[in-house]
Amino acid sequence: MNQAAIFEQAAAWLREADGLLITAGAGMGVDSGLPDFRGPEGFWRAYPALRNHGFSFEEIANPEGFVRHPQLAWGFYGHRLALYRSTAPHDGFHVLKRWAARMPRGAFVFTSNVDGQFQRAGFGPERVAECHGAIDALQCIDACTNDIWPADGFDPIVDERRCELVNAMPRCPHCHALARPNILMFGDWSWIETRSARQARRLAAWLDGVARLVVVELGAGRTVPTVRRFSERNGPRVIRINPREHAIAPAFGVGIAGGARETLLRLDGMLRA
Repeated sequence: MNQAAIFEQAAAWLREADGLLITAGAGMGVDSGLPDFRGPEGFWRAYPALRNHGFSFEEIANPEGFVRHPQLAWGFYGHRLALYRSTAPHDGFHVLKRWAARMPRGAFVFTSNVDGQFQRAGFGPERVAECHGAIDALQCIDACTNDIWPADGFDPIVDERRCELVNAMPRCPHCHALARPNILMFGDWSWIETRSARQARRLAAWLDGVARLVVVELGAGRTVPTVRRFSERNGPRVIRINPREHAIAPAFGVGIAGGARETLLRLDGMLRA
């Protein structure tokens, strides 16, 4: 099937659907200007100070980082938290909202991103499932309780040259140990998954009520295939959008080689024609 026919098939599925499942990886945020840390060089371009310290992404995105190097770990996550708060979602997010608004069952988001961009774009938090957690939620580093609380009161100040947090680090309100983001990290045995599990139950209940589901997958890579596998489990009408890794078996759906924003806008133009 050539690209024109693939776009026509995708548009037809979108017209016929009564529910939109949006599955998203890091590539969804790239068009908003967010880094995706593709490979070690991509990570070090975004955080050159950590290269100077000799840290890889896997080493700093790790609970041990908060134990051994708390100012660096919170420098990294604090910078990301401030960046995500200040970044406006690109207009592809608003295209998805328009599509959902005309479907009887609306939309639900399943994402491995921790940036909160879908909520910032106006998707209700009750319709978002964050399988790896969220940077704007905190937990105790020791998991002294199962409590998860919002990071609203924490405004990180980071020395970007050194990638170090310079203001006070957040603390657990129960035991006063260091707090950390409620994100599933590498080698993470203390991640509290109750929030993400509750979101997943809501998503499962929503899926049960959809008769003509279409899945739009955006920027989900093969390295950590959680999102891609979830999309395929909910086929066969998956529209996989990815500039490099768009291949998908015909039994699951169709693949479009392109960025999230440009492809969503092109499909939207077809639907509005």
